[in-house]
Amino acid sequence: MTNRTDEIGAHMSIAGGLHLALERGLQVGCGAVQIFLKNQRQWAAKPLGAEEIRMFRAARRRTGIRHCFAHSSYLLNLASPDPSAWAQAVSAFTDELERAEALELSCVVIHPGSHMGAGLDVGLRRVTAALDETLGRTAGYRVKVALENTAGGGNTVGRTFGELAALIARAARPERLGVCVDTCHLFAAGYDLRTETGYRRAITECETMVGRGRILAFHLNDARAGLGSGLDRHEHIGRGFLGLRAFRRLMNDRRFARVPKVLETPKEPEPTADLRNLATLRKLRRARAAR
Repeated sequence: MTNRTDEIGAHMSIAGGLHLALERGLQVGCGAVQIFLKNQRQWAAKPLGAEEIRMFRAARRRTGIRHCFAHSSYLLNLASPDPSAWAQAVSAFTDELERAEALELSCVVIHPGSHMGAGLDVGLRRVTAALDETLGRTAGYRVKVALENTAGGGNTVGRTFGELAALIARAARPERLGVCVDTCHLFAAGYDLRTETGYRRAITECETMVGRGRILAFHLNDARAGLGSGLDRHEHIGRGFLGLRAFRRLMNDRRFARVPKVLETPKEPEPTADLRNLATLRKLRRARAAR
């Protein structure tokens, strides 16, 4: 059963036009949609035109999808110790925030980045400086930045809630910062969501260090690799190492009932994969509610 009025949905392709992501979301019953604002694998992009904005806003009214936010390009590395790469990332991210504001999106999700071997503290300082610069350039905007927790592999910044909290605490404009919690990344970083104790510990840490009100979105993904693997490998809900119990707890956690939750699970075969994963999540919620 589809339900475009709840908080559950998926990342949708913008192929052929930004507005088509909403149409695709409607077809699979999304109540929330995450999009890219441009080709995520290229630096260059033409300016967002007035007609594109009009069509997107019209599609949002027509589809009735409540929650819509964006994911930044994978090319951006706000933690880069290289001045040229850092400046390029800052300019590109500023452009994405401008696009998101024009489309009236709630937030833009971004991975904090990699310190490239320069050390975590250096990485934290570089990300903080990047956030201060981009938010300064977009002063007065309503769109927020959602820092996504990472799987912890390599030199990534943002593996723990403590690292995300440090970025927010050091920021000049913390009121525009929040987090996006990715279940696969949490598990890969060592947070065992499979047990009641592990789930409670992870959520308590998030609430204590980051704050419940700063959780702007969830990415619901099962994991293809084991606990603490550091590998960012997404799997269909209930078909990975995380299993269904973690998702049942989250789907029935009233503290996050109004926080949008989107899939980033494998798309093939389309649209069956999204339909099946969304149905699984809704079934988990209904099963607890029926008790």
